[in-house]
Order: sequence, then C-alpha cells, then structure tokens
Amino acid sequence: MNCPKSFRRRLLQKDRGYGGVGLASRLIAPGERHRKCFYCSAASGSASCRRGTLTRYATFYLFPETHASVLKHHTLIPTSQTSPTRINVSLPVHEVDPLQDPRWGAFIEKHPRSSVFHTISWLNALHRTYGYKPIVFTTSPPGADLQNGIVFCRVESWVTGRRLVSLPFSDHCEPLVDSAEEMESILCYLQAFRRSGNWKYIEIRPLSSSLCRTSAQEVFQPSTQYYLHTIDLRPQEDELFQRFHESSVQRRIRRAERAGVAYDSGRSSVLLAKFYQMMLLTRRRFRIMPQPGKWFRNLVECMGDALNIWVASHDNVPVSGMITLHFKDTLVFKYGCSDSAYNRFGSTPFLFWRVIQQAKSDGVQAFDLGRSGLHDQGLIVFKDHWASTRSLLTYLRFPAPAGSPLIDETREPKLAKRFFSLLPKSVQKAAGEILYRHIG
Repeated sequence: MNCPKSFRRRLLQKDRGYGGVGLASRLIAPGERHRKCFYCSAASGSASCRRGTLTRYATFYLFPETHASVLKHHTLIPTSQTSPTRINVSLPVHEVDPLQDPRWGAFIEKHPRSSVFHTISWLNALHRTYGYKPIVFTTSPPGADLQNGIVFCRVESWVTGRRLVSLPFSDHCEPLVDSAEEMESILCYLQAFRRSGNWKYIEIRPLSSSLCRTSAQEVFQPSTQYYLHTIDLRPQEDELFQRFHESSVQRRIRRAERAGVAYDSGRSSVLLAKFYQMMLLTRRRFRIMPQPGKWFRNLVECMGDALNIWVASHDNVPVSGMITLHFKDTLVFKYGCSDSAYNRFGSTPFLFWRVIQQAKSDGVQAFDLGRSGLHDQGLIVFKDHWASTRSLLTYLRFPAPAGSPLIDETREPKLAKRFFSLLPKSVQKAAGEILYRHIG
C-alpha cells in the first residue's frame, strides 16, 4: 500500500551543513513524489510500505543554539486519517541537555516519581566515565518550566552498536510524563529519531507499567525482566527487625556482633580502595567483568553527600562492603561485595542492618535493594529474607528484540564465564577498564 499523499510534502534528510549533527527538512515541490517512507524507509510507491499507526510527516526547525541546553525544535503531525489505529499526536517535542539546562534539576526535585538515577550527579558520572551524552525529550517549550521529560544516554559503541538507553547501568528510570497525550507525542517522536539517527534500538526502563497503557505499546515491546525488592522503613526499628528472617538475618546479625565485626562509612579514598578491592574479588568469584575503578571515583566526586561507602571489618580486615545512594526519602543499595573467606561471621547482614538503622535516623522511608535477575535465586531469596516487597521490572525496546520476546541478560554463556575466570587479575581489571562502557 502506498504512503498517503499528505506525507510527500516533507522529506527528512541529514543536514551536513549544520555542524554535521543537525537535522533539516526539505520541502518537496507540489507533485514531486517522496523518496522514502518516514516510518518504514520503503521506496516511494512501494507495495512494501507499511502505512498505518505510525505513518506521518515531521517538520524540523533548526536555529542557532543561543542556549546550549536547547538543541532543536521538532513538531510531529499525524497524517493518516483513515487508519483505524490512528494516533493523535499534536504536541511539539524538544530536546534538552540536562547537564546544561538548569530546568532539569529543578524539575526532578519536585516530581514525585523522580529517582536518584534522574539526577544531574548520576548523569554526570556516566558522562565522565563512559562518555555517554545525556539527552531529555520533553513537550515543554524552550524558556518554560519543564512539565515532563524522558532522559536517555546516547551509547555509541563499535561492539554493541549505537543505542539510546534510559538509562545505562541504572536499575530503573521512570519516564516523568503525566499525561497520555504527552507520552504519545514523545514516544512517537522517539521512533522517528531512531530512524533519522540510525540508532540500533531505544530502551526504556520504567519503574511502573504506566508506559504500557499507551498505544505506543504496539512498537515498544518488553525486552528484559528483573525483580525489584524494596523494604518499607516506616515501621519502628524493633518491629522491622522482627520481620526479618530469623535464621538467615536475625541470627547472623547477632553472630557478627558477638564476633566483634565493626564498620566504617563515608566517602574517603581509603574506604573506596577497601571497597574496590573487595569488588574485584566478588566479580572474579562470579566470573563477571569488573567495573572500572574510575567509575567509582567519579561517582564519589559527582554524587557528594548523596553517596555513602560502607565497609565492615573483622580484626581490621575488610570483609564486606556496599555503596548506597540517597535521594529524597529513598535509599538505594547500588553495589555490594564481600570476601567469601569471612562469610561465617555474618558481616553482610550486619552491614545491611547498620545501613537500615542509619537510614531510619535520617528519615528515609524506603530502601531500594535494586534489581535481581529472574534466575538468580540466591540473590532473590537473600532479598526476600529482609521482609521486602518484590515487584517486576520490565524493560521496553523499539524495535522489539529478534527471536525470543524476552532476553535474560543475566544468563551469560558458561564458556565465557569460565574463560574470564581463568584470566589473571590484572587482565580482568584491564578488560573492565576498556570494555565495560560497551555493555551499558
């Protein structure tokens, strides 16, 4: 079926004369046929043209960047008037640089669903370490307060391809959009943005299922699933302790106290060095690539008081550690590690309990324990023992992944894990420094 006539009025092209990065629209003369379909890239008049829910034309307006945060202005207009699944998209979509535009920081501070992964500090750490360039898509015009936004990082890799991810190395990143019309406008624009920029796919990692309630679910399909555990910290401390699993949590905490396990917390380079050495041990034990050391150094520098390093020790020997991130009334357990030779002392439950006690004194109401792979039964059971609430995280992609609709990215090939475990420690560390950015 041919594209609608109204579509032939605009042709999207790359504008090589605008710094090599801009997009421009070229007006098609009356009667001239368009060369490619905007949605499916089929040739003009081709029987393979997939006219339907997403067939539309777009006008792109370029202007001098008087404000570094405003990149381009875009308008999406639906043109299919006869399709039964027509999407009513009428709002303009704008691109914003959250590292430059002060509106983003003000917006996430007041939005009720924002998390630590939306913060400028987190985005800045990703940018410094891995070179990811963040971008926000919003229907709020330049100069006005932001009313909505979905933040992404542009991951450009010669190993895994060019991708838009919201957000890499983040357990979840809720789209901060409150109306269906705004959501449709942004998601439909993203589909056009992917094609014009030749991105491999777009991935969104919502905390809730609200994204699935829009008609965009026809193209943004589930790709990966995880469990998310959260502890409600509002009950009194004694009541909370009694809810924990008796043998796996309560007894191990008391055992650690009897064994004289102590802990330190802060952001010093000494604590970071102790934590990172245990992180290397843990990653080697599970035969997975370690994060580069500069990632943690940048996190400490960028996050400031929102980050805390916790290290438990027995006879002055570091035995377990974790990094937590604090935003509003939520504490996030982001990284954990331990020396398995000292597991008998129960240092990990001990450290978790000390973190919870401190969080309650700071007025924190929820402890986000992070995601767990659906097949990682050991980690799932450990988090269940803390009287946590388990929910399902579903990541969405456009286009949908080929083959199985859901990808379990936590089940790495056993041969690859075996090979990685045989590498010398120095080689493992170097591999993380070089290759880790490609898996974001």
